[in-house]
Amino acid sequence: MTDEKIVTPLNGYFMLFIFLLLFFGGIAAIINTGSPWFGISVFFGLILAFGLVLVNPNSSRVLLLFGKYVGTIKKNGLFWVNPLYSKKKISLRASNFDSERLKVNDKLGNPVMISTILVWRVTNTYKAAFEVDDYKNFVRVQTDAAVRKLASMYPYDNFADEGIEEDITLRSSVNEVSEALEKEVQERLAMAGIEVLEARIGYLAYAQEIANAMLKRQQATAIVAARHKIVEGAVSMVEMALEELNEKNIVDLDEERKAAMVSNLMVVLCSDKDASPIVNTGTLNH
Repeated sequence: MTDEKIVTPLNGYFMLFIFLLLFFGGIAAIINTGSPWFGISVFFGLILAFGLVLVNPNSSRVLLLFGKYVGTIKKNGLFWVNPLYSKKKISLRASNFDSERLKVNDKLGNPVMISTILVWRVTNTYKAAFEVDDYKNFVRVQTDAAVRKLASMYPYDNFADEGIEEDITLRSSVNEVSEALEKEVQERLAMAGIEVLEARIGYLAYAQEIANAMLKRQQATAIVAARHKIVEGAVSMVEMALEELNEKNIVDLDEERKAAMVSNLMVVLCSDKDASPIVNTGTLNH
């Protein structure tokens, strides 16, 4: 036997009735007749009781006979099997696994802290029971290994200022990274008869030793990008103002006065503080 075999044993309610009849009937007969021979009925009733097995919904029982795999009961209810069978319980319910936060290096070598949330369930009880030693511990170890491998495949974030531009990053490409993680974990857990329902990153951050430096880098990048946008908008506004003044002939400005006006407008528009205007009560020449 190399794969799962589903079995449907005898109805347990009928065998429960037989057990009650033999056990209590034998006891009553011993009391009424005083004959010890009815103890055989009590003995057989106890043997039958060891064959009763209760299977709850989304649960299973793996049956073994002296080390040989007999089959698996997946149907819920009360059943009766050979009393010599050993019965191992394996849950078929979906389980959550929240891994510990691991310190790993991303594709660029930066240390990051990462953890994963995994939703899984057993689909092949034979593999879960016999292909691995402890399938629950197997899930934990293989998930950690998959997370370490995934983190080394992608950078934490893009660094466009250094010419490093990646299509997929751990921080921004949530769907792509989750799909890659789910595929990697499923390949590792397939040998244990386990199906991965969902896998996603639960925690992601730079390691403590570089977190402050990376935060300052992100802030500087954001400030530079904002300044670039402000300057671009200010130049457009100055250009528009000069064109409007020229078209409507509001005032005739030579090149020197245009340069002064551009300088003043750029200072006002690009400053991060409110400007304090000075009212000129004289003429343009004074």
